[in-house]
Amino acid sequence: MKGIFVSDIHGNNSRFQRFFQIIRNEKPDAVFLGGDLLPLQSVNHNTIEEFIETTIFSEIRNIQNEVDKKIRFFIIMGNDDPRIYEQLFINADMSDFLDYIHQKTISYKKTYITGYSYVPPTPFQLKDWERYDVSQYVDVGAISLEQGKRTVDVPLDEIKYSTIAEDLEKLSKNSPSGKTIYLFHSPPYHSCLDRADLHGKKVDHAPMDVHVGSIAIQHFIKTHQPLLTLHGHVHESVRITGLWKEKIGRTYSFTAAHDGPELAVVRFDTNHLENAIRELFPVS
Repeated sequence: MKGIFVSDIHGNNSRFQRFFQIIRNEKPDAVFLGGDLLPLQSVNHNTIEEFIETTIFSEIRNIQNEVDKKIRFFIIMGNDDPRIYEQLFINADMSDFLDYIHQKTISYKKTYITGYSYVPPTPFQLKDWERYDVSQYVDVGAISLEQGKRTVDVPLDEIKYSTIAEDLEKLSKNSPSGKTIYLFHSPPYHSCLDRADLHGKKVDHAPMDVHVGSIAIQHFIKTHQPLLTLHGHVHESVRITGLWKEKIGRTYSFTAAHDGPELAVVRFDTNHLENAIRELFPVS
């Protein structure tokens, strides 16, 4: 299966236009969008709904009608995407022109694809897509999940006691890990993919951890050895480490996050993951 992966476009129209142009030209089997797709929350509510319809959904429908093959679009949301808009993606999934796969597993071309949006607690206020990682621990500088704000109601017990580790253990039972692609928003902890620009920074004299990924995802990869994991979230990691891919045991992990003005695109073939490439495309 030939795939194209992007993440963290953050509502940039030019990046989306370039991305859909690439899909039309290359006609991959599968397209993966790894979250943080929408404009900033300060944008008017109706404007974001219109953005989702015109910039994302309409373009996907047009490609499905224009291209002479079936291209599957696998999508999750990210921690900067207000969950109040999740229902639009669920409705689109029910209309069968894209696959919204948060906490779902889908079989496709002799592989399985599983999606997962949650990230560990961050310093940011929006908590819709944050979960405690392996316990109720909060990093120096991060805001606990009981604080911050949400755009949808969540039971307090779920906020306080649910963990990424528990979720992943449940998802691991959906398919054989060695044949599954996991589309995560968070990268694994202490990898080249989760390195934040926090070196030397402190909060109340306590040093901040420069690695901000998920311990649960790191443990999951080491333990279950999925075919491939795809990540975003930490924009500056590639600039700091110079690396966009990592191999943990038999598992390849790629990031499409990027902190420059370009569109970062990862291309891969599941039969030859060692040959995957990442390319930066200029946008107007």
